[in-house]
Amino acid sequence: MGEFTGFSEETTRFLVDLTAHNEKAWLDANRARYEAHWLEPAKAFVQAAADALSDIAPDVNPQPEVNGSIMRINRDVRFSEDKRPYKDHLGIGIWEGDDKKAAASMFYVRITADSVGLGAGGHGFAKDRLTAYRGAVVDDSSGPALVEAVTTAESAGWEIRGEHYKRTPTGYEAEGDAERLLRHNALWIGQEEDAPASLRSAAFIDYCMDGWRQMLPLHRWLVDNLQD
Repeated sequence: MGEFTGFSEETTRFLVDLTAHNEKAWLDANRARYEAHWLEPAKAFVQAAADALSDIAPDVNPQPEVNGSIMRINRDVRFSEDKRPYKDHLGIGIWEGDDKKAAASMFYVRITADSVGLGAGGHGFAKDRLTAYRGAVVDDSSGPALVEAVTTAESAGWEIRGEHYKRTPTGYEAEGDAERLLRHNALWIGQEEDAPASLRSAAFIDYCMDGWRQMLPLHRWLVDNLQD
């Protein structure tokens, strides 16, 4: 794993070609491109991003490997009508703590052939975590802190995601933004933009950090209130 120098034009070209030829035979024939231009720069990015994140997320735990911080290129098609076997993007998630499955929040980046998505938060709360989340939303101390974190993020232009239910869950009462947040079964923020010029260089770390710093209050709330 070398030093991170950006995602090259070859990375973009690989994603473009994969989108056009989303089949096992093509990927098997282009395995060397996958290794050199998808996997290797992703590994270097994970380590470089974690080094930068350690200043604001002290327990960050990079795992520069597939099924660690690097999402699998294979799609789960078991319950999907879309049977294309591979994702058309590169997804990376970096969390705090020892256990990925126990992490309440991650810092995300999603790279497609022409865009970059940044995000932070938790996708799909398990039952115990959902109960803890709802309790924290209505708590007199932690609830207002979450509303402030969400309001600040929205004011900065980030989208709040994870709202799932049409009604407030039984047994919980809240008003305003807190009531809206009770209708979530997950909570993360993010947005997608055209790929920046910095994608091609080590400066892409700075681009990501600029966004992740704005997301830090929400990430910190999730970790402090929901992480075991």
